[in-house]
Amino acid sequence: MSLTERGDLTARIYRQLLDAILDGRLRSGERLPPTRELAQRLDVSRTTVTVAYERLTAEGFLVGQVGAGTFVCAEPLNRTRPRNAPPGSGVRPRRLWQSIAAASAPGSGSDAPGSGPVPPPIYDFRVGVPDARLFPLETWRRIVARELRPALVYSAIYEAPPGHAGLREAIARYIGISRSVRANADDVLVTQGAQQALDIIGRVLIEPGGCVAVEEPGYHPARLLFESLGARVTGVPVDAEGLVVSAIPQHARLVYVTPSHQFPLGTPMSLGRRTALLEWAERRGAVVIEDDYDSEFRFEDRPLEPLQSLDRSGHVIYVGSFSKTMLPMLRLGFLVAPASLQPALRSAKRLTDWYSEIPTQAALARFIDEGLLARHIRKATREYAIRHGQILTTLRRDFTDWLEPVPSAAGLHLCARLIPGAGVDMDRVTALAREAGIAVESLATFCGEAPAQQGVVIGYGAIPPERIEPGLRRLAEIFRAARSPQDA
Repeated sequence: MSLTERGDLTARIYRQLLDAILDGRLRSGERLPPTRELAQRLDVSRTTVTVAYERLTAEGFLVGQVGAGTFVCAEPLNRTRPRNAPPGSGVRPRRLWQSIAAASAPGSGSDAPGSGPVPPPIYDFRVGVPDARLFPLETWRRIVARELRPALVYSAIYEAPPGHAGLREAIARYIGISRSVRANADDVLVTQGAQQALDIIGRVLIEPGGCVAVEEPGYHPARLLFESLGARVTGVPVDAEGLVVSAIPQHARLVYVTPSHQFPLGTPMSLGRRTALLEWAERRGAVVIEDDYDSEFRFEDRPLEPLQSLDRSGHVIYVGSFSKTMLPMLRLGFLVAPASLQPALRSAKRLTDWYSEIPTQAALARFIDEGLLARHIRKATREYAIRHGQILTTLRRDFTDWLEPVPSAAGLHLCARLIPGAGVDMDRVTALAREAGIAVESLATFCGEAPAQQGVVIGYGAIPPERIEPGLRRLAEIFRAARSPQDA
């Protein structure tokens, strides 16, 4: 509460308290400050505040309790005044943001004002969500608690923007062993997830109106982010070998790819395409962003070498995240960049969030160094392999009239394309699935170019194994119901 103008101070205090009660800022049963204390805060006489309290008490909004104080009435109130920000009818964002705000990320659900909470799905096949029940939460809590030492908390020391030194060293060792990435601690920049890494890269490399090439279909939040930074984003087709390098626009100077486990199709980029992409980048002076988002969960042989390890001319930025390998709420990722880009990327990180958060980063360093991350990934991979196999078997048995699974051997999801001539309306499939409590993604939602590709993308990190079979059985019924009349 504040009083910026003089006049009828009692009426002004009364009105502000009444507004706070009606819009819910002062909740039922909440204790108000004593009249003497509030009068001192507002620099008015105690009588002025007392009269306002008495008026609200007489009207039934406040209740005085002898020896305890003054409280908001505990009876339910008809709160007809929602607390909204001023309308700002003459203030508008850039036109681009009107389309970006309307496009929600795949699997994110609605967050539109007034849409209300979305009930959890009965069969949760959302994409990119790991199973939190597999994570050693108690072990993680103990490690985080150890890092919240009083000496550290009270010292008020800010960590440098590149991130906790111990974590950068741990990441460099870990990705060197697990993914053959060539990097030392100085090459690693810790970020708040992969999306911040992409944002930092875009700030440093994207010129207004510059061309950025992305995979089609691909990771939609990356496309939207690059557009928000002023880029002209072009989708480049993906076939069985990965990104079609010959289709990259000649004027593109930034290319975003997911070569180890293409999102959302799931196919790896062949060695020939990797070599061709690196040669193209060197020839054009372009930068390739390699997003290695969930390749740790691999069910068959070792993946091909990452682009970063094959790069000899410094044209690849390697991006990784711990949100899918550990917990979605753990907003930690990293990037490894060529030396020529590191000063600018660090400066962009500093401007984006100034300093790094110490306890969680230090805990993650310990989690990696003690071998706990590798142990968790081994355990989770075994479980995800079972779920992957369940879904693949069911698709090949019960969906042969409609879907053709795309070969994949890693990650948290698999994709199945709609068979040409299947006679199924995919918009109707997804709508009926939502009504039936099935959260499943249409392949079309990952497409930025027309015509959109048709099919489904099925995640298996968030669904227990015992729900997979009944969920897919219900989805098969929906496919039958969504067939056009002439094909029924």
